Amino acid sequence: MKDGNPEPLVLRKDDGPVARLILNSPMNYNALSTAMIDTLSDALDEIGADDGVRVVVLAARGKAFCAGHDLREMQGARNDEDDGRAAYARLFSRCAAMMQKLPALPQPVIAEVQGIATAAGCQLVASCDMAVAAEGVRFGVNGVNIGLFCSTPMVALTRAIPPRAAFELLVTGEFMDAARARELGLVNRVAPPEALEAETMALARSIAAKLPAAVRMGKRAFHAQRNLGLADAYATAGAVICENLLLPDTAEGIQAFLEKRPPNWD
Repeated sequence: MKDGNPEPLVLRKDDGPVARLILNSPMNYNALSTAMIDTLSDALDEIGADDGVRVVVLAARGKAFCAGHDLREMQGARNDEDDGRAAYARLFSRCAAMMQKLPALPQPVIAEVQGIATAAGCQLVASCDMAVAAEGVRFGVNGVNIGLFCSTPMVALTRAIPPRAAFELLVTGEFMDAARARELGLVNRVAPPEALEAETMALARSIAAKLPAAVRMGKRAFHAQRNLGLADAYATAGAVICENLLLPDTAEGIQAFLEKRPPNWD
């Protein structure tokens, strides 16, 4: 029991090769308290080491997907008798480490966004590889409205959507809806609320049906090349595609295509 919640802060429900992680602190809008950060971080470590998991879905219970950091906890850190600055540094260091585990996981991660995602909650969505949102969901990095520029959420957001659009959200504190989030690239798909889980799971199962080794190599290469110069990006991608081609299952996949039959992957 943490944060006054008698149930675990993060639930895990596996559906075949798809692992569903569910933020489970609806009373405080799934805020990223220290306990929530640590629990989610541990869950990601466990899944990353599980070869049976091919895709991860990050979902949430309640009205909000995630309302960002726990402001009451942050106010308490300000009054830390030892050193308020050090307490803040520890909090954001832990959160940054957790966020970085999402792109670093070998499996693709899909955010299933059923409710509002603000500040570090928007950061959480942007840190996933893909996102499916319910119609009517709103996203924002709204800290500026209370005098706190969302500097850490900015890191993930500016890597997910165009910089000028991100800056506008950061300095105005305005929300964008799911349709606008899809236009900008924060969200891949938008679904009616009642169809959100089915739409997300259909996407997850589609990915899970692909050759796991190829998907894992591909995700690693995708993130590795993003911030490289053109020549270095091609060198990185070239090494990965050569490695991929040498897999016996890839040879079988190519032969199956040439013979117009399904691949025989174990």
